[in-house]
Amino acid sequence: MEPHSQSWLGQLGPGLVAGAADDDPSGIATYSQAGAQFGFGMLWLLLFTYPLMVGIQETSARIGRTSGRGLAANIRLYFPPWLLYGVVSLLLFANTLNIAADLAAMGDALRLVAGGQAQWYALGFGVLSLLLQLFIPYQRYAHLLKWLTLALLAYAATVLVIEVPWREVALRTVSPQLSWDNLNKAYLTTMVAVFGTTISPYLFFWQASQEVEELRADPDAEPLKRAPRQVRPQLRRIKLDTAVGMGFSNAVAWSIMLTTAVTLHAHGIFAVESSAQAAAALRPIAGELAFALFGLGIIGTGLLAIPVLAGSAAYAMAGAFNWRSSLELQPRAARKFYGILAAATLAGVGIGFLPLDPMRALYWSAVVNGVVAVPVMVVTMLLATRRGVMGAVPLSRRLRLLGWTCTLVMALAVLAMFASMVS
Repeated sequence: MEPHSQSWLGQLGPGLVAGAADDDPSGIATYSQAGAQFGFGMLWLLLFTYPLMVGIQETSARIGRTSGRGLAANIRLYFPPWLLYGVVSLLLFANTLNIAADLAAMGDALRLVAGGQAQWYALGFGVLSLLLQLFIPYQRYAHLLKWLTLALLAYAATVLVIEVPWREVALRTVSPQLSWDNLNKAYLTTMVAVFGTTISPYLFFWQASQEVEELRADPDAEPLKRAPRQVRPQLRRIKLDTAVGMGFSNAVAWSIMLTTAVTLHAHGIFAVESSAQAAAALRPIAGELAFALFGLGIIGTGLLAIPVLAGSAAYAMAGAFNWRSSLELQPRAARKFYGILAAATLAGVGIGFLPLDPMRALYWSAVVNGVVAVPVMVVTMLLATRRGVMGAVPLSRRLRLLGWTCTLVMALAVLAMFASMVS
């Protein structure tokens, strides 16, 4: 169906799901910790990262739709094998760690509500997520993921049930109060964690791959470099989808950070041991409703994010080795693709049974994502300049500026973090 014949809501898809999956339990923990530790001091980051996030995600989506291939498949064609395997290995490592941290947080959240063992709940969530991906066709599964994005409204609702000094919040959001004194190791590491969980490499691979899936699902669609009549409406749809999805993502992240700043930080709680503990800490301060909304949001966003994390790893591996890959295919028709998807999920479940601190795992998985994102963004932006990838549909000046600015900002943040660690 042509985008102009759909409502604006009907045009939302890969970008909306990517944006919502960005607010996974790892992200919730990172934003919660940032709000608890620094109060309103990091709210500005969510406004600052929005256009950068749009730039790199829209670039990834355009690569997928224009070339008809995912990021890894394009890297395989245009870059040396060592770079391809390096990027895919980093992604697989970061995603598996992220899956483990997310499942642990989901199990912990359900334990708060129902009692019992968090590890067994995490195992159940992992198996459920895997079964949904194995046995539900892509089109139905994509609709399910879109509906799961509604779980994020829990965090917007939480802001509405607590008292917020809106004038101060607005000022700190648009006007950061930075000095050399507060740019210390803790602040810089948390900044990289916020960048890493907001601008995550798995989302680049996921959105590009989902554009390819949408292309395959429409018999009238072709890669844009071979279908000039489809270029304008499809690029308009991608722009809308990405802008709304990333805006939704950052608004939710801002709500989470604001909630813990107003409640935990203001009451002297500066460290959050887990995303579930952040929910529990809200109970005596903000009441049962805030606690319930925060806890249910962790589970709902986890159910959305685990398939995206495992799926993006599987798409990357399949693209790297030229395997058949599609969530529309039956498992027996794409054994290697589904094998990686299952392995990443089950490895995440297994890591959850190790004696790890859940919050540290969540927080450091965000830091790892921030570090891994830098080389992935460089390669993504280089791909977007290749005529063999983009044909006669080059990136606009706006996207080139935003994409390279995003890459530079992330690289500088990572370098500043490492410099603070050795100084």
